[in-house]
Order: sequence, then C-alpha cells, then structure tokens
Amino acid sequence: MGFFISQAHAADGATQGGGFEMLIMLAMFAAIFYFMIYRPQNKRVKEHKALMSAMAKGDEVLTSGGLIGKITKIADDNDYVAIALNDNNEVIIKKDYVTAVLPKGTLKSL
Repeated sequence: MGFFISQAHAADGATQGGGFEMLIMLAMFAAIFYFMIYRPQNKRVKEHKALMSAMAKGDEVLTSGGLIGKITKIADDNDYVAIALNDNNEVIIKKDYVTAVLPKGTLKSL
C-alpha cells in the first residue's frame, strides 16, 4: 500500500505559528475596520446632527420619504418639525427624517 500513497513525515525543526503574527493580523483587521466602516459612519452622524441643529423656520427641506416642503414650526421641547408641503397641506415629522436643507427658492422652481 505504501507504493501508491506516499508517507507523510514531519519536517525536522518545524515551528508552529506564534501568537505575535496573529496579533499583528488582528491589529491590521481592526485598523481596516476602523478606517473603512467606523470612521466614515461617525462623520455622517456628526454632519446629520449639525444639519438638524441648524434647521430654522422658513428653510426648505427634503425628507427621507421624498417630501419637499418649507418648515413652518420647530418644536423646542421635542424633536418634531412641521413642514408645509403646499398652502393647504402640512405634515409633522421627526427631525431625524430630514435629509437635506435645500437652497432658497427650490420649491418655486419645481
């Protein structure tokens, strides 16, 4: 049977992989995770919080649902905003759902 199957022998002086290489590999993965996922997400969150705090009455905004309107009321005690879609319709949404503040005159150009 030894004729068809070669015998496996352990190499002389073979060393097992140490823990130091594994630590370096884990550190590299942590750095990649930080710079590719965590850091850009934190940047987006900071920008959105700055956007929410900078909103004022009369700003034209775009919501995550696709609605475009003008802010008529901002509640200071809670996180809700009243947006006038046109002269007859007004909706109340959370500030979190405002995705962008549009330039003045955007509603008239539509």
